[in-house]
Amino acid sequence: MSDAEFSSELAPLTRAATATNRDEWFAAIEALTEEEGYIQPIGEKHWAFFWDAGTTLLVSFQTLDDIRARPDQMPLAHSIATDRGWSHLCLIADGQTWFRDIAVYRYFDRLVDETFLEDFDHVLFFGAGMGGYAACAYSVTAPGARILALNPRATLEPVQAGWDARDRAERRLNFTARYGYAPDMLEGAAHAVVIHDPTIRVEAMHAALFRAPYISRLSARHMGDQLDNAFDQIGILPDLIDGAMKGTLTAAAFASLWRKRRDFAPYLRNLLNKAESSGRIAHEVLICKNVSSRLRAPRFARRLAKLTGAPIEAD
Repeated sequence: MSDAEFSSELAPLTRAATATNRDEWFAAIEALTEEEGYIQPIGEKHWAFFWDAGTTLLVSFQTLDDIRARPDQMPLAHSIATDRGWSHLCLIADGQTWFRDIAVYRYFDRLVDETFLEDFDHVLFFGAGMGGYAACAYSVTAPGARILALNPRATLEPVQAGWDARDRAERRLNFTARYGYAPDMLEGAAHAVVIHDPTIRVEAMHAALFRAPYISRLSARHMGDQLDNAFDQIGILPDLIDGAMKGTLTAAAFASLWRKRRDFAPYLRNLLNKAESSGRIAHEVLICKNVSSRLRAPRFARRLAKLTGAPIEAD
């Protein structure tokens, strides 16, 4: 391949990364998918982006604003899919729609009618938060698929989840129509992995609703309700998606990857903040000693000195 051909292939992706408005971004994505897939509107507030590569398919769900906030202005899962030669289907939402739109129902109906999902040897539905809910809800269209859902909600329907005070405006959406209650939509799955932070009470309550022999619930304690961003920054998201696609993302495999949090500053700060707010001084000391012994962490060293009266060691 010549340099000119290589530059030509990268040009649409480069234009996506530098797009300054929606029109420029959509134009770049249309150019990118001209020969390898498509981007098409699904009703008024959704789009389907499809990258046609191999016989393994990653299906993801994300908002347009979140995509455009990324440095490359591409869906979070796209580079993971393309690096592995996988096809990628991303459902994109304009705002907090929770993908509760009859046009989205009909789009997945059409995929089923056209046996589109049956053309792939392996299919993984992936999403976080609102996208985690959608990944579970629409996975029913691909029996035998695998699912990786981070911080998923079971539903926002007030009768079933009135204990969750978040997203009050979105409760008006219809969660009792088709593809509605996410845990029930997993019934035909080969396996689903749900990862959540059990220290957040409502997250733990939603996760508890995902109970079946084919569902594994894994805990990411003290990591919060934005696990997709956290795992991406730690660098373990590709391995998580790989393992989920292959069916090897066991509790033990996750625990091995999860150890990398010990060097992740936001996690460590969150841990220290919780210990401080709870008044558990002995726990604070243990945290500060552990972090200070392994990392250059001035905040932890200063806190340790304050708690113990020991001098701060010079670098």
